Amino acid sequence: MDQDRSVHPVPADRIAAVRRFNRFHTRLVGALNEHLLESGYALSQARVVYELGHAGPKPGITATELGRELDMDPGYLSRLLAGLERDGLIARQPSPQNAKRLLLSLTEAGDALFRRLDAASAREVTDLLGPLAESEQKALVGAMTRIRTLLDPTPDDATIVLRDPEPGDLGFVVHRQGFLYGKEYGWDWTFEGLLGGIVAQFVETYDPARERCWIAEMDGAVAGSVFVVRADDQTAKLRMLYVEPSARGHGLGRRLVEEAIRFARARGYTKMVLWTNDILVAARRIYETTGFTLVSEERHHSYGKDLVGQYWEKPL
Repeated sequence: MDQDRSVHPVPADRIAAVRRFNRFHTRLVGALNEHLLESGYALSQARVVYELGHAGPKPGITATELGRELDMDPGYLSRLLAGLERDGLIARQPSPQNAKRLLLSLTEAGDALFRRLDAASAREVTDLLGPLAESEQKALVGAMTRIRTLLDPTPDDATIVLRDPEPGDLGFVVHRQGFLYGKEYGWDWTFEGLLGGIVAQFVETYDPARERCWIAEMDGAVAGSVFVVRADDQTAKLRMLYVEPSARGHGLGRRLVEEAIRFARARGYTKMVLWTNDILVAARRIYETTGFTLVSEERHHSYGKDLVGQYWEKPL
């Protein structure tokens, strides 16, 4: 689903809260220090070195492209580049395809500075997170990821893992599915009651040999889930597939379904079934592409809406 990026009113207390966080974060990372990470270079200069360092050893970025990546004024960037060039940290050379197009890269000295900055940054983060317990570290990283994806929902090269549930996960996925389906489809609070009942039954009758829940995690934050439960000795049921809006576009929904299918097949089931509604277009597309067939439909009034329920199945 496309996220709603329209402009909404922002209360004064929320503006104040964001400003407080910004001041705290600025102090935390030391961005007001005259020199960054004891390198002798200011933050703006280090940003240029970082960007060129992450671009790799081969030149391939122009000053214009660099300015766009850093969202930096062209005149200011030009002065920064000139200073770094005088210090022997960056070089410019013509593009093989167009001699008028000058490409930027780090020199040997610039690459050495980049590596020192990168190592010093890693040490600072280690010192910051070290006093926190494992669960606290994950919660902090997840909150940071949530902030970033809310402000910039564009998919990037995210790290996604599938894992078993941990304390708090099941309640979270019930909450998030209830919230998202209310926002995206207008379903009311009774849908969350259905989800809670599914999760409660899963926990009460859980059979680890034939049932499983996967929690998808993207960059440390919960990004989706899916359940496989036993319908009978031959039939597995796929339940509660969902993907966070910030994680869509990475193929996560299909990956969750395929993992569920592999599990069910390995546990000796001969068929997998699921129930959904026809308005869940993205989910239906995943079911179709992973080999499910629509078996029947029925109209019903649930969650405050007139809906068309669908039964799908797949031989294993």
